[in-house]
Amino acid sequence: MPLSIPSPEWSFFDLGPFRIHAYALCILAGIIAATILTSRRLTRRGGEPGVVLDIILWAVPLGIIGARIYHVLTHPGDYFYEGANLWDVFAIWKGGNAIFGSLIGGAVGAYIGCRLSGIRFWSFLDAVAPGMLLAQAMGRLGNWFNHELFGLPTTLPWGLEIESTNAAYPLGLPPGTLFHPTFLYEIIWNLVGVAVIILLERRINLRWGKAFGVYLIWYGAGRSVFESIRVDPSEIILGLRTNVWASIAAVVLGIVIILVQRHRHTGVPISVYVPGREWKRPDAEVESEDNDFESEDHGDEAGEPIESGDVAATSTRDSPPQDR
Repeated sequence: MPLSIPSPEWSFFDLGPFRIHAYALCILAGIIAATILTSRRLTRRGGEPGVVLDIILWAVPLGIIGARIYHVLTHPGDYFYEGANLWDVFAIWKGGNAIFGSLIGGAVGAYIGCRLSGIRFWSFLDAVAPGMLLAQAMGRLGNWFNHELFGLPTTLPWGLEIESTNAAYPLGLPPGTLFHPTFLYEIIWNLVGVAVIILLERRINLRWGKAFGVYLIWYGAGRSVFESIRVDPSEIILGLRTNVWASIAAVVLGIVIILVQRHRHTGVPISVYVPGREWKRPDAEVESEDNDFESEDHGDEAGEPIESGDVAATSTRDSPPQDR
């Protein structure tokens, strides 16, 4: 029985006058899943239910814009040539979006959303870290439907079947050649990363942006490998694909964030909100002298539950500065 992975026979369907692409559905499903997971995590840490939507409404549109800009800048030959239609630069429905660009644009949008909602930027990044990997895993499934971004030829039994008429099919290879299913490798890697971040949070203090730092390291390390075996065209800088350099930069940035924040903040935030913007639960209990959990040191009044793996005490340096 062959174990090779067949490519889907369809990538879209028509619903009345509308054409629905499977890739778009995968991206949408990823955004929804990430939003639900992030909302649960931030609410459990004291955030107002639904506040994540206020941030996502900024992060997603700017993330899409960033993804498109990054793709165009790293594939200039596809858009800037004699006789090219410059309007194609804006035709995102024709494909061409980059995850690293979405990270940059999404981060800008998240920062704006956090400033408007009063949520600490680092607290949001920590809450969204596993959700990012979950969304990226679901989004990669869209590459499978599109028959794109596959890897080098392979004789491994789980190779991906690609039709020889595919525009990305390497010249000179015989029909029936199998390719590394890089989409599947990245899906597995990202899902394992979700579990890694959640398990690490139960054992060590991963607040003040450190969980997001782990995300950057995990995703960057895996992407640098998977990107290296892809056969789709890419700009090459000093012998490496553009996205390999971006992956290395993500790993370095993740390490820097962890080291800097570990030095600046030794405990957990008193609240996921910046000072003066705290949200009070409507059913908060009246203060009692015999309530063992009323102390400000435990952060309950600010809505920050102490979870396993967190440091109960907070650094005296942690509360005054905001959005570090």
